Amino acid sequence: MQPAKPVAPRPVVRQVAAPEETSGVPCPACGTPNPPDRRFCRRCASPLTPATDRAALPWWRTIWPFRRRVRAGSGGWIRVLVWLVVILALCVGGFFLLPAGRALFEDTRDKLGGTKAITPVSVHASGAVPGHPAKDTTDGLSNRYWGAPGAGASITYTFGKPFRMVDVIVTNGASKEPQEYDRQARALRMDMEVTSADGSVHRKEIDLSDKAGDQTIATGISDVVKVRLVLGSVTGLTGQRVVALAEVEFFQRS
Repeated sequence: MQPAKPVAPRPVVRQVAAPEETSGVPCPACGTPNPPDRRFCRRCASPLTPATDRAALPWWRTIWPFRRRVRAGSGGWIRVLVWLVVILALCVGGFFLLPAGRALFEDTRDKLGGTKAITPVSVHASGAVPGHPAKDTTDGLSNRYWGAPGAGASITYTFGKPFRMVDVIVTNGASKEPQEYDRQARALRMDMEVTSADGSVHRKEIDLSDKAGDQTIATGISDVVKVRLVLGSVTGLTGQRVVALAEVEFFQRS
């Protein structure tokens, strides 16, 4: 008796899943939609993300000789030369701008800092009427004055050591009191000559108001050793009157 032949199992029919509907950016190659998280197309495997453009060069790489894309070490001496020229130009510019920069710095210190009076070691004038010597302008009394013979007369103040002269206060006329002010003639303009320790001379024209009281003149001059005031135009010089200058005070940075 022959053994029975094995019976092959009958195939089982499986249900075919319906194609999944996918929405997303289409593939640039075949147009198949792909989920957003895919990097390659699910049908043709083409890259879904296009290649990024090369980053733009920084601004300094657009200037010759940096704009060329060269091998490492190539053209290095040109770059060094350019930087040396730039540094040299900055040094030259700083040298020429130094005086202006220093003046601005000193003026700022004058405005932010305080001041204190400084007294000259000697005072002399080109001329004075009897009883009203030049030293009366520095005695601290505004009812005593230097009596100058007229326009063109000068008075010179000498200091013991150089100092930064911030302000000069002038009391014009015979006194700071209004009722005594115009008893004598007054100067309406003075020429100020300031000598520094290095011998340089600074000149400044001073216009004075014809009124009683103190008048402040900002100066801002360093290393002052001598100040000379020359009387210019005057008013009220009639009869026996003289040109009166009651007080001159100098102030340095404290």
